[in-house]
Amino acid sequence: MNYLASVEIDLPINVVVSLFKDPENYRYWMEGLLSLELKKGVTGEVGAETLYRFKMGKREMEMMETVEVSDLPDEYAVSYNAKGVSNTVISKFSELDGGRTLLTTENKFRFTGFMRVIAFLMPGSFKKQSQKYLNDFKDFAEKNKLNS
Repeated sequence: MNYLASVEIDLPINVVVSLFKDPENYRYWMEGLLSLELKKGVTGEVGAETLYRFKMGKREMEMMETVEVSDLPDEYAVSYNAKGVSNTVISKFSELDGGRTLLTTENKFRFTGFMRVIAFLMPGSFKKQSQKYLNDFKDFAEKNKLNS
């Protein structure tokens, strides 16, 4: 399953990228994030591996993130691996008129086992979650600007 998601943020690209790349901010826009733990490398650099723990509904899940490309603001690509699903998210930032920024993500999912059934029955739930994270990041970034 492959799809794009995007959001326009009412902030300059340098501010958006700075907020995006700081792991201390993830808890403000990644609903359900319980913890993250750097396992290998340097945060945000190619090859870095970070273990994420999420609570989604009544269950907890873990996923390992690996940074594949780190060329901000042009491209930041990460792969995530969890039981039954692996996905790649390529984030790109574009400068818009009026000091605004367009954040676009290209999302590529691969499923195995029971997750293939879930993906077949509910493909919209993955797209909805990706868009929710983008909208939550936008809200966080724009409110952060107001509070600073």
